Amino acid sequence: MCKQPRNEQTTKTDWMDSLRHEARMLVRELDTAPGARRLFEGRIHQDDYVYYLVQTYQYVRWSTEFLTESGERMKREGQNTALADLLLQKSAEEEGHERWLLADLKNLGWTQERVERAPICPAVSAYVEWNRFTTRSGTPTAFLGTAYVLEYLSVNRAPDSVDRLIADSGIANIHKAVTFLRGHGNADGDHVAELESVLRTLTSPEEQAALLMSARMTRAVFPHFFRDR
Repeated sequence: MCKQPRNEQTTKTDWMDSLRHEARMLVRELDTAPGARRLFEGRIHQDDYVYYLVQTYQYVRWSTEFLTESGERMKREGQNTALADLLLQKSAEEEGHERWLLADLKNLGWTQERVERAPICPAVSAYVEWNRFTTRSGTPTAFLGTAYVLEYLSVNRAPDSVDRLIADSGIANIHKAVTFLRGHGNADGDHVAELESVLRTLTSPEEQAALLMSARMTRAVFPHFFRDR
């Protein structure tokens, strides 16, 4: 099995504090990134919102597969049962979320065929390939670090973004094109609390380091899922 680099060992409390820090910093950095800020403030133009939805589709479409493969791999290898079960549970929770994005895009005039043909930005490609590596060859629990920071982001920004988009964006049919944001904003509060509860039991320094590395990778690439012009 191909191992990921091992960071310095931390205590259980320290590593969870570090994970929360990555999530908080992602939110803070997106608040100052022009493309993301326009989305959060409801001032985004339709073309830029479509771009964000298309890029989001191109990574969300893999989430269920990565979570399932990670959980099943852990089961085969006799690893942490609770975390394997959590990965499989999250796989079920994520199933069909790419269809929310296709529905939103359809209401903005984009067919699925057009979405599939759209170019994938380098940041999304890096995100997908990193998580494919951790799923198949690295530390399989690493995807939970990615999930944690993205669900933290959804809780803290998605609900207000939906309200502001509907009120201020002026995008035609926008009330029919916020399914993905609304769905994640509503559900991810419970998901974050549940993740924290299980991750507090994680004592393996290797797995802690892998989760933190994936969280940091996500923090590095996610701001580039938006157009900055």
